[in-house]
Amino acid sequence: MPFSRSAVAVTAYRKLRTILLPAFLCALASVSFAQDVLTYHNNNARTGLNGVETILTPGNVTATTFGKVMNIPVDGHVDAQPLYISAVTVGGVKRNLLIVATENDSIYAFDADTGAQIWRDSLLRSGETNADNRGCGTNTPRMGVNATPVIFRPKTGNPIIYAVSMSKDIDGGYHQRLNAIDATNGTQLNGGAVDIQASYPGSGDNTSGINVVFDPGQYRERASLLLVGRTVYLAWGSLCDIRPYTGWIMAYDTTTMTQTSVLNVTPNGNEGGIWGSGAGPAADANGNIFLLDGNGYFDPTLDSFGFPSDGDYGNAFLKLSTAGGLAVADYFEMFNQVGENSQDLDLGSGGTVLVSPKDSTGKVWQLAIGAGKDTNMYIVDRTNMGKFNSRTNNIYQQLTHVLPGGVWSMPAVYNGRVYYGPVTWPMLAFQFQNAKLLPTPVAQTSISFKYPGTTPSISANVNKNGIVWAVENTNPAVLHAYDANLLELYNSNQAANNRDQFGPGNKFITPTIANGKVYVGTPNSVAVFSLLPLK
Repeated sequence: MPFSRSAVAVTAYRKLRTILLPAFLCALASVSFAQDVLTYHNNNARTGLNGVETILTPGNVTATTFGKVMNIPVDGHVDAQPLYISAVTVGGVKRNLLIVATENDSIYAFDADTGAQIWRDSLLRSGETNADNRGCGTNTPRMGVNATPVIFRPKTGNPIIYAVSMSKDIDGGYHQRLNAIDATNGTQLNGGAVDIQASYPGSGDNTSGINVVFDPGQYRERASLLLVGRTVYLAWGSLCDIRPYTGWIMAYDTTTMTQTSVLNVTPNGNEGGIWGSGAGPAADANGNIFLLDGNGYFDPTLDSFGFPSDGDYGNAFLKLSTAGGLAVADYFEMFNQVGENSQDLDLGSGGTVLVSPKDSTGKVWQLAIGAGKDTNMYIVDRTNMGKFNSRTNNIYQQLTHVLPGGVWSMPAVYNGRVYYGPVTWPMLAFQFQNAKLLPTPVAQTSISFKYPGTTPSISANVNKNGIVWAVENTNPAVLHAYDANLLELYNSNQAANNRDQFGPGNKFITPTIANGKVYVGTPNSVAVFSLLPLK
């Protein structure tokens, strides 16, 4: 067909590149800081949106104009989302940095444009190795940096990377450590990494009789780190649901590296780990934290304010206040929590996203959305989450069985739509109308995503040129690009001669989009996609 869509796209793309590229590059330098991806899913609301992407559009992301441009090797599984720091001065040269963490306890900084390695820092101490998986086959063979780090970028001075590493010493002891790393050279800051220890009043799993005690060998930090002001928050999941374990959230001062607060959400019970398939806790502008807790004991005996009398919140949707220390400020627990917990249908397999839709009267609603293994989507009012009722779920909105297969991922949000990728099912787009989600998806992909489904990311130029990016966990893995209506623009299997294939899938990886490039972690590399050079 002489006037096919791809031919038109190629012609337009080449004309724009020839005419506008010099002006565009000048403009890019002045707005490059906006391209930073310093935390999991782009921001503390965890929307997954890069809303200042001006290079990639639905018109130029095609198999003829877009594809894999490099595959950067690293020394282990990349289970953390790659992060991006724009316009950083390194050795007197301004660069865009790609920050990559591996399960070999390494942190890398690469030139995000050329793939050149700037530095690598091993987080292991003398005689240590990265930790074995302790017989938990759902983990990689070795565990090091499992969770997505977070980066603090001050107005002046060098950006700082905060990461949690797990290791094993020569005596068989396990260590979890919080690291602060200069993003320009890989140097450990603030006196070096600190060993993570904690206790909390309670009689639950691994109690001393007075306190439950954090055993670093029983946990993995799968949930991404959260930075609010100058405090970094850590949340802990278990290894294969192997007891004894409970649900821990910890706060550290990023300047002194001292622990400032600890909360256990099942202190007189068991389980209740926080993992979210790699998603991080979310936070609002007031510093309140929102997360989905995993399966665990919930105490149905409530105090006069409607809170569990023993402080056990297994399988709950939680709001934590941070002023004066971590505390449960509100929560939602489903009425059938006993049955869901006994069947391992935990809410905590998914991540939560914060949204603020407007209804027909102009009122803005402060909402949080979450879903887990039971195929339901739960939308809670962040100002009144609903707590627990043994007969019904008193929440803002519930969409029942709209996510077949369950959720081991989290959604992305763009232009009033919520994009979910449930297991063995197409990615689905749900539309807000009058501040409520329509119960039937308004769009879906033509393919289904095998376990664990997919966590999409979105690039757009404000509210135009939206592209939904998703990785299919197959062998070879597949990067997909869709328009806002989930019509496919591109996938990495389309080009001839396997040009864009990049190796096997990586279970919970989330793509990162910045400055016209897409970065995808693999079991041994980071694949990089962008517009192809003109021929």
